[in-house]
Amino acid sequence: MFTFFWTTVLFSLMAFNTYTVDSALGRPLCSREFCITFNEGEVTAEAGLCVVIPCSFITPDEFTPKNIVWFKCDSWKWKCSESEIIFHNNRNKVRSEFLGRVSLLDPDVGQRNCSIMINDLTTSDSGSYELKINGLYYGNTDGFFLGQGTVSVKDLRQRPTVTNPPLTEGQQATLTCTAPGLCSGSPPKITWMWRGKEENESMIGNITALRTENLTAVTQRHSSTLTLNPSAEHHNSNITCKVSFTGDITTEETLILKVNYKRKPHITGNTTVKEGDTLNLTCSIDSFPQSLVVWTKHSPSGIHLHNDTGSATLVVSNVTAEDSGQYFCTAIHLGSMVSVSADVKVTWFSEILEGSGCVFQSKLLTCVCIAKGFPLPTITWPLLKDHSKYSVINTVSNHTVNTTVTISLEQHQNISVECFSSHENGEAQKNLTVQQDVLEKEDIQSKRISKTVFRLEVIVAFLIGVLLSATICFLAQKCNRKSLKKPGNLDETLKMIPQDGSLIDDGQAVQNDKSNDQEAAENGAVAAERCSSDVSNGPKDLQYASINFSILRRRREKEEATERESTLTDYAEIKI
Repeated sequence: MFTFFWTTVLFSLMAFNTYTVDSALGRPLCSREFCITFNEGEVTAEAGLCVVIPCSFITPDEFTPKNIVWFKCDSWKWKCSESEIIFHNNRNKVRSEFLGRVSLLDPDVGQRNCSIMINDLTTSDSGSYELKINGLYYGNTDGFFLGQGTVSVKDLRQRPTVTNPPLTEGQQATLTCTAPGLCSGSPPKITWMWRGKEENESMIGNITALRTENLTAVTQRHSSTLTLNPSAEHHNSNITCKVSFTGDITTEETLILKVNYKRKPHITGNTTVKEGDTLNLTCSIDSFPQSLVVWTKHSPSGIHLHNDTGSATLVVSNVTAEDSGQYFCTAIHLGSMVSVSADVKVTWFSEILEGSGCVFQSKLLTCVCIAKGFPLPTITWPLLKDHSKYSVINTVSNHTVNTTVTISLEQHQNISVECFSSHENGEAQKNLTVQQDVLEKEDIQSKRISKTVFRLEVIVAFLIGVLLSATICFLAQKCNRKSLKKPGNLDETLKMIPQDGSLIDDGQAVQNDKSNDQEAAENGAVAAERCSSDVSNGPKDLQYASINFSILRRRREKEEATERESTLTDYAEIKI
């Protein structure tokens, strides 16, 4: 049972210290009845750690072992000298560089176990080690050199063992660093470093002091723990555990921390796009592991547009006003989702709409200009710079702006009214037609018709007056002709004296009976022509004659009686 225990220990030590041994114990070497068993070949170890030289011996029954002495000397020597003792019950005989570093695995020599452990190795510890057993042989003090074992110490290559548990941002985690080797020598120093620098607890977390765990009477495990609250700042950063042994021998192990974390998605790109251009938005999220990024547009059905890993770019070509709206970027990370949105606005602009125009009424010019667009366009009136009295009213409905301007004017015939609409997407202008108000136009037309009718009435009245005048003249001439046919007293006969004072010949006044009426008519016509000629050619003053038709009638009757009695012709003088 005892042999099994130490064999297990030796195998454990060699396993943890990477000894190159062909066999834990080789064949025994005997001299007379004294035998010793070493491992076959050399024992290898690394600086800073420890090494076990396995050994067991057999002595005759007559020999009682009292103590064991180990020497280190050159391999060519048959026996080592007293000055080369590395282990002895009497510490004063031990070389100073080995003092406290060498110990028996089993202090009970009676168990015939001569294995030793050498701690805090350095490369200078390489060499041959020789065993001497002192005791009583047949009651006399005696000692025997039983053989040599070889140790080779290399540079330290073993590294600490660092646990790397899953790390999640905001969830506390503990990392453990275990020094290499299970040696019971000087405890090592364990240091935690973050990003290549030794950090204090406030920077990296809570660091525990060195912890030593005794596995057996001669084996120990040294470790240190680091408790931290992981964050995205720790992700992909280096955490290093550094172990320092006696003799400035160090080894370290570095881990790249992987922290599960996610940040809020971030949208880049221009959310205001002109109609006809291309919408280009990129949604990215800083996370580990990478998140699935999905683009959707706000609608009852949630239109799926695009998805990718880590970041996703949404591209919409030739955008229209219908592409305006709210777009969502959703990041899916380890079963959780987080979303952000972007309000996309498509700017557009239309020409000046139908319904724009001007109306002139009661010396007021009222003009209306209508334009649509997003954002709302700005309407200006170049006409206003030439006027000081005007009013402007703006009304807005949805994406339509309606601007009404009113100007006081005497007339509008020579006025040009221009409406100018400006927008970030373009400009538009239109010359507005000036129309007269229907009622006022009808009133003006009515007045014009009234004036025309009045003029017609005047003309008609004038014509009627002329007609009446002509009728009166005609009747007057007819009456005159009848008066000339009646006989009467020549003394009482009306004399028509021309303006030049000459008299009408009697022969011209009266003719025979047969031509009397004709002559009277002719005389009347001549008189009328003369009257007309005198009026048109003579002076402008009017002269009147008094005609007594009763006298003419009586005279006519006398003439007719005289004509029957005589053929003499009477003459009448007409005085104008």
